[in-house]
Amino acid sequence: MEHKLLDQLRSVADVQPPQVMTRQERLDRWITLLEQDPTRRLTSLEEIEYRPPAERARVREDNSPLSVAFDDPILRADGLASDRVGDAMSFFGLTEGQVHYAFCSCMSGRSMDASAFAQRLRNAVSNSDVHAAVGMWALAAAALAVPAILYLLG
Repeated sequence: MEHKLLDQLRSVADVQPPQVMTRQERLDRWITLLEQDPTRRLTSLEEIEYRPPAERARVREDNSPLSVAFDDPILRADGLASDRVGDAMSFFGLTEGQVHYAFCSCMSGRSMDASAFAQRLRNAVSNSDVHAAVGMWALAAAALAVPAILYLLG
């Protein structure tokens, strides 16, 4: 094997630094990977909401949606460090609520088809703005309704 300096390689090849994927590109790739084998049974994350935050970040399961992402060489090359919850949250920019909704056993049972996990992940990340808006409207409605009810009862 002959070794050459980067400047020497540039004279014979178009050498480009690797492109870093955007958050949306990472999420889209993960969803695509899950949808490639839609009937594959994957393991959900066991009741992650009951674990302390430090322990929750270390949670992993064999044959889970997170392991599907970590098995992908492109996502690993882009910086996905492991198939643990904390690394997935950091790499994909997910909140604890999104991870819980998409992958927790209390939401999906002990296992589910990969296509169902893909849809849950898609819903979790696409509806975050909608959920925030609905939450704000619900809070505003409650703020207006409580004094009105107290006035009527009082």
